[in-house]
Amino acid sequence: PPCEMDDVSWVKPGKVSWDWWNNLDLFGVDFSAGVNTDSYLHMIDFAAEYGLQYIILDEGWSDTRDVMRTAPDIDLEKIVAHGKQKGVGVILWVTWNGLDRKMEEALDAWSKLGVAGVKVDFMQRDDQWMMDFYWRAAEATARRKMLIDFHGACKPTGLRRTFPNVISYEGVTGLEQYKWTDEITTPDQELTLPFIRMVAGPMDFTPGGMRNADRRSFKPVFDHPMTQGTRCHQLAMYVIFESPLQMLADSPSEYRRQPECMKFLSQVPTTWDDTRVLHAKVGDVIALARRSGEDWYVAAMTDWTPRELDLDLSFLPSGAFQLEAWADGVNAARNANDFRRESRQVSQTDQLKVELAPGGGWAGWLRPAAR
Repeated sequence: PPCEMDDVSWVKPGKVSWDWWNNLDLFGVDFSAGVNTDSYLHMIDFAAEYGLQYIILDEGWSDTRDVMRTAPDIDLEKIVAHGKQKGVGVILWVTWNGLDRKMEEALDAWSKLGVAGVKVDFMQRDDQWMMDFYWRAAEATARRKMLIDFHGACKPTGLRRTFPNVISYEGVTGLEQYKWTDEITTPDQELTLPFIRMVAGPMDFTPGGMRNADRRSFKPVFDHPMTQGTRCHQLAMYVIFESPLQMLADSPSEYRRQPECMKFLSQVPTTWDDTRVLHAKVGDVIALARRSGEDWYVAAMTDWTPRELDLDLSFLPSGAFQLEAWADGVNAARNANDFRRESRQVSQTDQLKVELAPGGGWAGWLRPAAR
């Protein structure tokens, strides 16, 4: 059905500092990290420092069956107020059945506090009864000018056309799988997603892991997770995997140790004005160029096969562009954390030679040199 919202100007996409994947693994701080007010105030400060628009309070901040019962170490009013002061919105994770029991009461209370939205989890089915819940939750949040992100969800089916506050869906075996298995989410699987799952709509894969491993050294570690594939494989996902609400899955402490990666992550948009496919083969390799305003972002990802690509830049308008690139390091096949920075001027007559390590990636930001 067509859009039922008279005003959508308040629906703001953005990037999110997310707590659950990294187990709130904060270090070098002067408080006890965990599901508590101090940790979320710290996350808000981190988000503000790097221009991230939101944080999420994931599982643990409230009772999963009674969403109005806040955990004893959480001062939600203080957290939301600090977010407002810093220009960072707060999104609350809830189970679908916990929300459904008290939908009107809970959304009224959170809206009054100034909560930006909800992340609803564990639907895990798409029968008629559950699809009715999706509609009711989308409508109820839209009435209160709140975003909604469906996690533990089916693939998108067009609901965001009717309610544009439906900002993203999971509907994918995403980065969280690395916490408990080495068999489901892999670079091979990740190279099928742009061709299959992403056709249906936004995909909340939750990228951004900063502990990276080749398949020989990877181990699923729930509390201190790592990813398969290279550091630049993770960075490339922010261009290739489309989600208006894009997670930064690792902890602020890890990101602060990676200022060169944060230069890219703090700048990359989450919505796009134009997209060009530069190279693609299902399950093997993909390279995309996406435009936001005058800037172009180019990214490439491969499966476990190393590759060399020549990327044609004829999509660029005339004139010189300053390229900043994040590329697999010389030793990325042995140490997946290895990457190198590149910077030079290019134009539409150039070709980019991109070398991808096994499970590798490449990410580039091109902006007009005259700016």
